Amino acid sequence: MADNYTAAGYASTDIGYGARAAILVVDFQLAFTDPAYPIGKLPMVHAARDRTAALLGVARARQVPVAKCYTAYGSQADMPLWKVKAVREEFFYGHPCTAMDPKVHDEKYDFTFCKNAPSIFFLTPLNTFLTRQGVDTVIVTGCTTSGCVRASIVDAFSHGYRVIVPEDCVGDADEAAHRANLADCARRYCDVTTAAAVEQHLLGRSS
Repeated sequence: MADNYTAAGYASTDIGYGARAAILVVDFQLAFTDPAYPIGKLPMVHAARDRTAALLGVARARQVPVAKCYTAYGSQADMPLWKVKAVREEFFYGHPCTAMDPKVHDEKYDFTFCKNAPSIFFLTPLNTFLTRQGVDTVIVTGCTTSGCVRASIVDAFSHGYRVIVPEDCVGDADEAAHRANLADCARRYCDVTTAAAVEQHLLGRSS
């Protein structure tokens, strides 16, 4: 299958970095990172959270913009028709599961906001923030790879940003789904790389 894509011209170029990058952190809230919650027991997500925390340390030291989101709703009335039980039952404003994981959270530095749909871009203030910061490249981290991360990658691409995804900074419930979605996005929308490579880029360039 991969050879068929290559023969058809998919993944025929790299996107690369532009003039200024920002780190996007999708849904590293306690619902996904604290084992006390139903969907907080995913080892791949925990590993991605930890690697993202290290990347954010480098980014903040280099004055790279950081935008983070969590998912929450006022009631069932304003919630999309999620098929995920934990979202339907717990993802409400003020619930402890909506708090950002402290390992990735810097209240004084990061731009943090709530989203109500899979994509970090959908009806959120993110584009305004990125425009004000002069950003043309987004580095997407978070969870889950096959869900909100993929939706955020597609929307970032659709808005015209260069999209970079460090594969060890995103996680999913299932490794096969994680790898398949990254491979598919890499054919079309983004460059898939590693956190170490992103750090090397950030350390080699002033913001």
